Amino acid sequence: MKQWLRKSVVVLVSILTFGLVTPTHAFWNENQEVDKAKQESTNSGFQQTSTNENVDRQQLIDQMMMEAEKQSYEKFGRKITPVIADEFREIILPKIQEAIEMTIAQYPKEELSSLAITETPSAGVSEKIFHIYNVKTREDIIRFHVRRDHPPMDGYYFNFHYHTRFDEYQTHHNLGEIYWDKNTPPKWMSM
Repeated sequence: MKQWLRKSVVVLVSILTFGLVTPTHAFWNENQEVDKAKQESTNSGFQQTSTNENVDRQQLIDQMMMEAEKQSYEKFGRKITPVIADEFREIILPKIQEAIEMTIAQYPKEELSSLAITETPSAGVSEKIFHIYNVKTREDIIRFHVRRDHPPMDGYYFNFHYHTRFDEYQTHHNLGEIYWDKNTPPKWMSM
């Protein structure tokens, strides 16, 4: 099965069941043998754990990408998602994956189990989509945001970007823009 189709099915199942059911990694990896890591939800976020404190790097990336896509669509809400979903999936999501892979590559394998993704994007006009953080220190590692831009004499754009702790969140790392319309977009998470 094509990777984008697998990802779409996983996200769809997760959204329709409000995250209570997520397809197994056997489905994700076309029934190949995979390490089974336990997932546990905490009040502060999604935490990846395993019995020996070693987490497979690719498995962690895959799980974070599923959660990133799910939270992105949750942030967009029912009014924005149908308009930008295809462009987001084709243009922005692969760049989010690159940023996550670069970030996770900077951590030793034994520290991967302490990385987690926040559970809830922010609504209204706030920029936060999700953050990846260290559960032990509670410090954000990388913050993924989307901002509404409205250049003079032009329509509205959604500017996707991220910030990292490695430069103290000062640099604006651009992921891309998606055009909305001349009209003001609805607030995030609008139903």
